[in-house]
Amino acid sequence: MMKKYLSACWNLMFLLLLLHMDVTEWNRIGRKDIQEEDIEVQVEEKNKTYLGSDGYLKELLSLQNEEALVNTFGVQEQESYPELEESGIYSFLQGPRSYQTGISWSGEWCGFSVEGNTFGSFGCGLCCMANVYDTLSPYEVSPWDMFEYAKRVSNYGPSGESGAISWKNMKSVLQSCGITCYLFHKPGTYAEFQNQVEQMQSAIVLVSSREDNTFWLSTLGHYVNIWMYRREDDTVFLAEPGSPENNRRRIPLRYVYNALKTASSFQYLAVTGYEEERNRWKADGIDEIWHSP
Repeated sequence: MMKKYLSACWNLMFLLLLLHMDVTEWNRIGRKDIQEEDIEVQVEEKNKTYLGSDGYLKELLSLQNEEALVNTFGVQEQESYPELEESGIYSFLQGPRSYQTGISWSGEWCGFSVEGNTFGSFGCGLCCMANVYDTLSPYEVSPWDMFEYAKRVSNYGPSGESGAISWKNMKSVLQSCGITCYLFHKPGTYAEFQNQVEQMQSAIVLVSSREDNTFWLSTLGHYVNIWMYRREDDTVFLAEPGSPENNRRRIPLRYVYNALKTASSFQYLAVTGYEEERNRWKADGIDEIWHSP
């Protein structure tokens, strides 16, 4: 009995040592700040796939158990993303003046309103969501289509006083469209942010000129969409729904990091892929008149 007890103690100590070693390695690489409901998120770093929020399950589980986890929670080895080109990225605009002056990527939705609250004042997040859906899926919808769909499948309830979509509603709507996405807080260092963005296909970020006004001016809170991070010059391709002048141009990623609005429950939504079989919408076609590029 004593020998079994000592053997169990040694096994427990060895297990704790393994846990400590791997958690230490995870902290060294830089732990991702993810929402609790996204505990299945994977991070691939140095050819090592971490399963779970603390990144140690893979080392402790047998291959059979690991496969069971993959099948249960849908955690899969990350595939390489399809090549994107800037010309293939959607970048809808939200403002009525853009539509009135015939600027590409604007449409009738720019003049629509909800109880007197114009789409131009709250539609930035919906434009970004439509950008992601149209770019990554084989379908094409307008920001107003996304607005109508969000009202139908989430708790999104725009009014005359408030029309901006919340982070949680944004995430749930995109997931129902087959988009794989996660909510993040601003990491403590710029290097962490660079590494995170490099692993994404796209991100919808919330910026504010109160945090930094180097690029965005007089903006208390505004959703924009970033794509195609390029390590060699540290830039991203910007889809900017509120500014035709800044839309579809490359900007330093540092501008985004510095301007992330910290007075928010989250700072950005990371997009890591699209799965046709998980798309419960599959809407296609833009009914509004718009200035297609």
